[in-house]
Amino acid sequence: MSFAKVYSAQVNLLRGVIVTIEVDLSRGLHSFNVVGLPDKAVDESKDRVSGAIKNSGFTSPKAKNQKIIVSLSPADLKKEGPFFDLAIALSYMLAARDIKFNSEKKIFLGELGLDGTLRRIRGALPLAQEAKRMGFEEIYLPKENAVEAALVEGIKIFGAGSLKEVVEHIDETKKPIDKDGKIEKIKKQITLQPQTKVSYKKETARTDFSDIRGQEGAKRGLEIAAAGGHNIAMYGPPGTGKTMLARAFSQLLPDLDIEEVLEITGIHSVAGNTEGGLVCFPPFRAPHHTSSYVSIIGGGTYPKPGEVTLAHRGVLFLDEFPEFEKRVIESLRQPLEDNIVSISRAKGTAVFPSNFILVAAMNPCPCGNSGSKQKACICKPSDLDRYKRKLSGPIIDRIDLWVSVGNVDFKKLGGVGSGEKSEKIKERVERAREIQKNRFKKFGKDITTNSEMNVKDLGTMIHLGGKVRDMLDDSAERLGLSARAYHRVIKIARTIADLENSGEIEENHILEAIQYRPKVNT
Repeated sequence: MSFAKVYSAQVNLLRGVIVTIEVDLSRGLHSFNVVGLPDKAVDESKDRVSGAIKNSGFTSPKAKNQKIIVSLSPADLKKEGPFFDLAIALSYMLAARDIKFNSEKKIFLGELGLDGTLRRIRGALPLAQEAKRMGFEEIYLPKENAVEAALVEGIKIFGAGSLKEVVEHIDETKKPIDKDGKIEKIKKQITLQPQTKVSYKKETARTDFSDIRGQEGAKRGLEIAAAGGHNIAMYGPPGTGKTMLARAFSQLLPDLDIEEVLEITGIHSVAGNTEGGLVCFPPFRAPHHTSSYVSIIGGGTYPKPGEVTLAHRGVLFLDEFPEFEKRVIESLRQPLEDNIVSISRAKGTAVFPSNFILVAAMNPCPCGNSGSKQKACICKPSDLDRYKRKLSGPIIDRIDLWVSVGNVDFKKLGGVGSGEKSEKIKERVERAREIQKNRFKKFGKDITTNSEMNVKDLGTMIHLGGKVRDMLDDSAERLGLSARAYHRVIKIARTIADLENSGEIEENHILEAIQYRPKVNT
């Protein structure tokens, strides 16, 4: 009997963690134990592994009188999911001397079916990144995950379809593997996965800005929001195009660079949303207003990312904004201000990135007819009061732009759309973003949009002339702006100036920025 050691990995929060699989075999009545804080899925791997080994042409561990102990280290880390099936199977076969190979500098990942097939796992990209960082040279994983893992340079990726394929590739003994004892001819070893190149070929957008009739004011507000990374809320009666505008908005955002593609793909891979593919464009997340606190913010006994993190570098669209649970709305304070969300639980604290653009849509009241000249509002005073109290002052302050989306003249609804196309607006947004990047680079700041500037940045990078400053101060005093809202007006004005390629913030830029602050009856 013998001992063997093989390496695997699992996802912990948004990063990979290397896990060492050790197997010890000794004589005695058959037993198969997994130690090292395994969850139910890991503990059940002993049955999957036994069936996979048997159906791959080898002797099942259950057919031998031996004690099998599988140790997963580090022992104090909770082991979750089916990441270790392949590594456990190979480590057992290596300890039992059914195969022979050098396990150093190799990582083995994948869930095994009872027939020995390898099934897709989540988090292949962060696992490959951690393997490279720790000095490993080769990764063996399900072929469905190979393209995603091959985004990482400097490490060899091998995608396999079954346990048998992996054994044929790494086994140095070339022993017979069929039941009749005949030497099978190896049809094909696993081929090295080529380096994955990011393709920015985009599907035709379902909704273009030119398809939306009227609403020029809302379109302008969305253009400013895209250019500066500002949060925006659209309010107005139902059926005026708020949802269409929000879905078209994501088409205005600049394409992601390779670092952002890796970051976002890793997040979505951990959440199991990629299906082996890449996230090459800003994500658009639109959770329903009945979504729970944990699904939006993230959390759980062992913290997992929520919608605010899945929308990182993209758009979080909250339709029927006041209908969300008040606890959910208030929990947006930290991500909207700091671009991160910190989740503390008894078993640990997690900090997830959440740098997204919030696009909120809301009706003026629960029935949607408040203030309408055509329809009467049927809401009770208590309903109106509850509806308005859902949005607190701190949340309203953190939303930079408030735009009205009113009813459209029926005469404009017919015919073919003749408005400006999203592609044309996106060009202006990209130019404005480039101006911002150059400005921040000049001052040595590691930020990309005007919305990310803090108070100190405003003092060093933004200059306001005397007349412009006086106008802003007078307006802020009359409107009763908070300090946060005051600074956000300056950021919006700077974005408007960037869209016009203006080096200085002018009075008209301040005036336009101020008009996007919420009205008293919003």
